[in-house]
Amino acid sequence: MTTKRVRRTVVPKIVLSQVELEALIDSAAKKGAKEALESVGLHDESAGGDIRDLRSLIDGWRTVKKTALRSTVQVFTVAILGVLSIGLTWKLFTRE
Repeated sequence: MTTKRVRRTVVPKIVLSQVELEALIDSAAKKGAKEALESVGLHDESAGGDIRDLRSLIDGWRTVKKTALRSTVQVFTVAILGVLSIGLTWKLFTRE
């Protein structure tokens, strides 16, 4: 049986103060946010307007959905009441 030798790399220990660590994390977060915004095309001056437009579009879509649902329920309700009215009228006027 042969044994394989594994070469170990020595990694130096890095010590950071709390302030340095927070600055490093803050810098990484800002860089990541910038890259994320650039990847979706929201990195220029008109990005704020684009976001407002998207929110407006979503609000409009929600309004359309709510109105469509309300209209559908109203149509079914009127149809059922109409059928009941026709049935009642038929029953009342066709007595023999």
